[in-house]
Amino acid sequence: MTTKETALAQFETIDFESIKDHPNILIAANFWDEDRYQAARVCYKLMRAVDDLVDNYKTEHPVIAASDKEALIAEVNDWIGSIVDNSKVPAGDQAIVETFDRFKIPVWPMKAFARSMIYDIMNDGFPSLEVFLEYAKGASVAPASIFVHLCGLTATDGEYKVPTFDVERAATPCALFSYLVHIVRDYQKDTFDHLPYFADNFLAKQGLSRSDIMAMAHGAPVSDGFRQLIRTYRLLAGEYRQQTTDMIREVRPQLGSRYKLSLDIIFALYEMVYERIDPDRGVFSTEELNPTAPEIRQCVYETILCFSDED
Repeated sequence: MTTKETALAQFETIDFESIKDHPNILIAANFWDEDRYQAARVCYKLMRAVDDLVDNYKTEHPVIAASDKEALIAEVNDWIGSIVDNSKVPAGDQAIVETFDRFKIPVWPMKAFARSMIYDIMNDGFPSLEVFLEYAKGASVAPASIFVHLCGLTATDGEYKVPTFDVERAATPCALFSYLVHIVRDYQKDTFDHLPYFADNFLAKQGLSRSDIMAMAHGAPVSDGFRQLIRTYRLLAGEYRQQTTDMIREVRPQLGSRYKLSLDIIFALYEMVYERIDPDRGVFSTEELNPTAPEIRQCVYETILCFSDED
């Protein structure tokens, strides 16, 4: 069977309604070999656990007491400690150790992710875009790097070898493109959950406050200043979108067919949301910007049909 035929057969087995956490990453990874797909599930389940720990606490406690910060940071440090030091991994979680060993997964993405989680605990939002982009190295580039690492592995006699290209460099533009799109897509939900992602200096430049953002999330008319803010984020996302196109073209010759397809799929899914962002007429609600499961399914199907194995 060709890659396209194999992918179409796999496509029919995916329950798009049930994919909730890291949906785009796991949808794209569905088209890998089963062992790499399961490796991705192990890694993202790990990240989701600590991400939910921090986000859920901040949602319930918009102001975190100093003692609670210390307790949360201790939990994050225990989490990363168990990954770095295999002897600290609970007996029931040996699959984690085996996954990292077998697939030569580097520890640095997990360390970077932990640093961003600690930033979340210690800070309320981002004073500038520069601070946000530094934070994104852990919150977005790190998980994307694991995805790209698993894509770029080569297998010889059952033994995996690490990618021949710089994984972090390859993952960065797509991670930042997707994260900026994600911020706009989920601004309403994140605002309700007291999770501010828009840079404070960008808000100030448009004469906006966090209370203005909260009011619009609850249905107040969208101001011209907020439209300009969204326009700024969309333009920035567009720059990373072009960089992603260039990077995918660069690394494709070093990937197997199904891994090329997975990059096409994840990029197409974020492009679909990007195209929905309308700074002039949008209201930027969750319903407006989040594709439905049938729409995601159609996007994946069309990407498979358009797939070419040519570099």
